[in-house]
Amino acid sequence: MKNAALLTLILLSVLLLSCDKKDCPLCTTPPEMFVLELVDETSGENLFTIDSFDSETLKVIDLLDSSAVEFQFIDENELNLIQIHTIGWQTEVVNYSIEVDGTQLCILHVDADRADGECCDYTEFHEVDFNGVEFSRDNTTGIYRLFIEL
Repeated sequence: MKNAALLTLILLSVLLLSCDKKDCPLCTTPPEMFVLELVDETSGENLFTIDSFDSETLKVIDLLDSSAVEFQFIDENELNLIQIHTIGWQTEVVNYSIEVDGTQLCILHVDADRADGECCDYTEFHEVDFNGVEFSRDNTTGIYRLFIEL
């Protein structure tokens, strides 16, 4: 009887000590949203704010299957930003055409991996490029400024 209890205690200890995951809640960290501002490459002014572009003619197209990509146009307080929140939820390479009034301005290329963290899943972006235009990213706000030649 003592041997059975001792054996059970040893087995239980080995099982508990062999677990390499920390005690943490399961969670998912959402990927970073892509927020874009289209600006005149010469003046730096927002092209929607100065009425060079009409947000009603804005489209984001997935070049893989020519489908429309869901996005939001944020026009509150004349911010006039494009927010794409569908990238990075899975391991993927995306190529999205950003179009205004039927004209392709650039191709958003993203190479993303969905990774398992110690507790939380997260997204690693290996490559982000806006083929066809110069761009910069504000590290404080995360907004990408795309410099468009008119």
